[in-house]
Amino acid sequence: MRYILRVPSISCDHCRMRISKALEDLGIKEYEISVEKKRIELNAGDIDEVLRRLEDVGYPAVLEEVKEDG
Repeated sequence: MRYILRVPSISCDHCRMRISKALEDLGIKEYEISVEKKRIELNAGDIDEVLRRLEDVGYPAVLEEVKEDG
């Protein structure tokens, strides 16, 4: 599934790097992080795990949209 998350606390490239590391630690390789829009778009199996991990690293997120793959 493809998810769009709103992450209000993204504000700089340092934030982007920390979020990238958190996603990659979960094995997620397909994602886009927009500092300007304060959003992450990603492919993931367990979105709850992603939301917990983002909160653990200081970037709580809200699920905005779910898209079917393909």
